[in-house]
Amino acid sequence: MWGLGTAYEAYVGRWSRRVAEVFVSWLDVPPDRAWLDAGSGTGALTSAIVAAARPVSVTGVDPSVPFLTAARAAGPALLCAGDAAALPLASGSFHAVVSGLALNFVPRPEAAVREFARVAAPGGVTAAYVWDYRNGMAMMREFWTAAADLDPAAAALDESRRFAFCREDVLAGWWASAGFRDVSTRRIEIPTVFTGFDDFWQPFLGGQGPAPAYVASLPAERRDALRELLRDRLPAAADGSIAMTAAAWAVRGTA
Repeated sequence: MWGLGTAYEAYVGRWSRRVAEVFVSWLDVPPDRAWLDAGSGTGALTSAIVAAARPVSVTGVDPSVPFLTAARAAGPALLCAGDAAALPLASGSFHAVVSGLALNFVPRPEAAVREFARVAAPGGVTAAYVWDYRNGMAMMREFWTAAADLDPAAAALDESRRFAFCREDVLAGWWASAGFRDVSTRRIEIPTVFTGFDDFWQPFLGGQGPAPAYVASLPAERRDALRELLRDRLPAAADGSIAMTAAAWAVRGTA
């Protein structure tokens, strides 16, 4: 699922970059600090750190080598392959440990949060954000509603069911259990405006993520039926643009 960086960027990477900018500003980490981006993917959060936080260094860890290759364009970061729940890094090494849109794809997210605590320096900030799949990701809500109407079995694949733990109370609980203090959360909402239906639909054909993977599994006639149902349902403006919003839950704490 995670092998084509350009396809991921077209799907949700472009929206993650906007969330990352707000997220980094919210953290307000002083300059000249060492950062870790755990689950760095194609570099959306890494780019925001490099652009706005004036870090002394940024290390990105991700299990997908193709995504790490794509992330090299994000700026001067040390990139390595690894598991967020078993980081190949020394304890107490980072002043800021962050993760963007990755925790729900880690088989043991609570273990990953404990790893964040291990590698964070005392007094350092540790934070993450995940999509609000239940109430805040309009593009995915529209997709899975249409998919389930055509194929009831698709409902079980919906991220709002699979990742029901992507909520502020669960995130705050994980941070508290890992020993962080001053734990707080916030919701980050951004506009997601598609220039037209093709701008909305084409990224679902890239295979990067649960919804695109579902589309890739469909025979041509069922894929076409889903496309046309979405075309009929989406709220297009007179110029063809489709205005939606996307929201993420963010959590932070102090090591």
